[in-house]
Amino acid sequence: MSKWQTFRLMPSYCFRYFCTVNTSLSNWILLIVLSSIWGSSFILMKLGMETTSGETIFTHTQVAALRMSIAALFLLPFTIKAFKKLTWNNIWKLSIVGSLGNFLPAFLFTFAETGISTGYTGMLNSCTPIFALIIGFLVFQNRLNGFQILGVIIGTLGIVGLTLSGQNVSLDGSWIHVGAVVLATLGYAISLNTIKYTLQHLKSTEITALSFFIILLPGIPAVILSGAFDTIYTNPHAWTGLGFITILSVIGTAFAVILFNRLISNSSILFASSVTYLIPVVALLIGIGFNEEINVYQIGSMLVILSGVFVANVIGRKRKQKR
Repeated sequence: MSKWQTFRLMPSYCFRYFCTVNTSLSNWILLIVLSSIWGSSFILMKLGMETTSGETIFTHTQVAALRMSIAALFLLPFTIKAFKKLTWNNIWKLSIVGSLGNFLPAFLFTFAETGISTGYTGMLNSCTPIFALIIGFLVFQNRLNGFQILGVIIGTLGIVGLTLSGQNVSLDGSWIHVGAVVLATLGYAISLNTIKYTLQHLKSTEITALSFFIILLPGIPAVILSGAFDTIYTNPHAWTGLGFITILSVIGTAFAVILFNRLISNSSILFASSVTYLIPVVALLIGIGFNEEINVYQIGSMLVILSGVFVANVIGRKRKQKR
């Protein structure tokens, strides 16, 4: 190989070296990027449902149906390329990921936000790591050490503190709305473990594209039955709302789920599910950009959350490696 060929291949060598040696660093970058994307998704979801002046555009059912269908359609080129990987052995596993990890939670979360506050929803969303760890232990015998469990507890307490310290946060709501979020987090947990322990032979893009292709089958009828097309034709703000939903679908769903599935493959269930702790922090920081005030209790709660993530995923991981 000539010196010129070696020089041309140097960036590729450096990239491979980074991916192998600095896997931990790349996982942290993925975690931060995902937290930023999903932390801003609440605003996009809200802008799809109503205008800034409070006028209704799309219903929560229409937003969820459009979000899933647009994401699935955007992923079709990846689906065509990965279609040969859709075997009978994979279909039921990918169906679990598509339905429990994406389709049903999309409807459950938008429904929940019609009855409980966003802050309350964020607090309940922290059930995801807990459910994920319980399922991983009971079904796949994934054992944790004391520091990892302690980190989960600290992170959960930080989420509760962040919610309670909010100025416009209400803990009111019927059990059906609370139960919807809890059920969604259980679905996330099942999907997380399914990807980690049964679909490691597939790439993150393949898992995402194929699982969304499966949910496209009920997604399109859901869009039609929800009356989304009627809203597009009759509501003067529909195209603006649809624009925000499209951004939510492409970036906040399709692209983000690919990154998330890659994070699951490259790290642990505990690390990947830690994104649910950071999402409320990002959402709060975005709120500051919209002139929302932040108090000292919220700052303290964010520090508690970050310390919980550190204890669980840095100290806990090192302790586990020493065994």
